Amino acid sequence: MNELIAELKTKIVETLYLDDITPEEIDENSPLVGGELGIDSIDILELVMMIEQDYGVVIDNKELGEKVFASVTALAAYVYENRPESSVPENESRIS
Repeated sequence: MNELIAELKTKIVETLYLDDITPEEIDENSPLVGGELGIDSIDILELVMMIEQDYGVVIDNKELGEKVFASVTALAAYVYENRPESSVPENESRIS
């Protein structure tokens, strides 16, 4: 799961063009929306598209999005639990 969290931090920085922050500076337990990063609803749409394209995971309603984008940790957990079976490495179990 730690690898996925690190990967998501990098993708957030790249997707949202956060040039003034490094992935390592993102606190995985801090709120994504309204937090230090200044992520707004337009940024969330960008992240939803990236998650669907890169991981095959759909976030299709606002209520779910609020839970999923609560933090990087929440996002990683959702992606981990909902990605297609084909994208889970053989030596990795879905159970944490």
